[in-house]
Amino acid sequence: MSSHRTHVTDNAAQLARLRALVARASDADLARPMPGGWTIASVLGHVAFWDQRALVLIERWRRDAADAPGSIGAGDVDWINDAGKPLALAIAPRRAAELAVASADAVDRAVAALPDDFIARNAAAGHPISLDRAAHRREHLDEIEQVLASGRA
Repeated sequence: MSSHRTHVTDNAAQLARLRALVARASDADLARPMPGGWTIASVLGHVAFWDQRALVLIERWRRDAADAPGSIGAGDVDWINDAGKPLALAIAPRRAAELAVASADAVDRAVAALPDDFIARNAAAGHPISLDRAAHRREHLDEIEQVLASGRA
């Protein structure tokens, strides 16, 4: 294994942060509104979706080396998020929070176990799978913590 796997440590730190937030958040906290018509719970559902996507792509690519995923364009991310928003809002708040933790845990274990050749193939393909799951979680955990600290409801 390569020693250059800082994403594994970063992922673990943000997973711990996610676990702590979910453990301390009340159901009322999870229902709090976020910008753009989201709630804290639906944002956590959104995080779970993107972690789950990475996990599925890793599993498919590991089973079949010829099944390399394509990259998503920046413009595609917006419509994917918009399309998923009603689903994320429909999930029970506590379940969305639990799903975020479970998905993060599963993908982090998969990423940590990746062999160097897979990481090299992902890099050569332009990183169609973001192995740095921490960056996305950090962005949304920062937003959620701001809402919780502000007392907005």
